[in-house]
Amino acid sequence: MAYIKRMKQISAYVLALVVTTSGAMAQEEKGGTSLMEEGAKLFFRGLMDEMEPALRELEGLADEIEPAIRSFAEEMGPALRDLMEQVEDWSAYEPPVVLPNGDILLKRKQDAPPLEGLPPPEDGEIDI
Repeated sequence: MAYIKRMKQISAYVLALVVTTSGAMAQEEKGGTSLMEEGAKLFFRGLMDEMEPALRELEGLADEIEPAIRSFAEEMGPALRDLMEQVEDWSAYEPPVVLPNGDILLKRKQDAPPLEGLPPPEDGEIDI
């Protein structure tokens, strides 16, 4: 999350720099460079130098978690695809609840319309 915050700050600085220097650069004579252009070059060079360690760290983190994500996709992909086909309206369900034993419960909301093809529960009966 710190990376995202830092990237937003840097983006704001870059946008401010582009807006302030665009007028000066448009008026620049052919063949020469203005002080604004030189300042922009130095700013971007400094920005790249400062961003490099953060980008390397992010790349290292991505390398570390890539095997876990790949494994998750291979193992859980078919099951998630089947679940997506069975559930038509996700807004009719409460957020998932993870039990201490690792089971995950998906509960329908009380005000959700009844499922087609299933009889309504009798006297508050709940199937688990």
